[in-house]
Amino acid sequence: MTETVAALPTFDPACPMSAFPIQIGGKWTVMIVLCLDDGPRRFGVLRRHLRPISTKVLAETLTAMGRDGLVRRCPVEGADDGGVEYELTPLGRTLLTVIEQAREWARNHAGDLLRARATYDEAVAAPPHAPSA
Repeated sequence: MTETVAALPTFDPACPMSAFPIQIGGKWTVMIVLCLDDGPRRFGVLRRHLRPISTKVLAETLTAMGRDGLVRRCPVEGADDGGVEYELTPLGRTLLTVIEQAREWARNHAGDLLRARATYDEAVAAPPHAPSA
């Protein structure tokens, strides 16, 4: 069984990244990539760490990521339960740079984006002006 030394990243449940215009893969792809940055992880570890994700959605996302060549499913050596781990492929690792750039953009522009959305929403929600007599 693989021993995990590095801690998994922490995700703020209120993180607004899912609302940002930059998205890589599905809703959970970026967080899975970040969880696999320091090495392979078993499904259960990913599931516990990404608490809001359902087992079904995690399985579907990992399958889609495998199809795209971003992760590979590997048997856990010496595991008597037939367990597998998921690890980033070299192609999957190339996303780490893109993700960091998107996170930096979000840190730098979150206020601007939220203000623009609020201004737009106010304009759309405002009743139309009555024509002048």
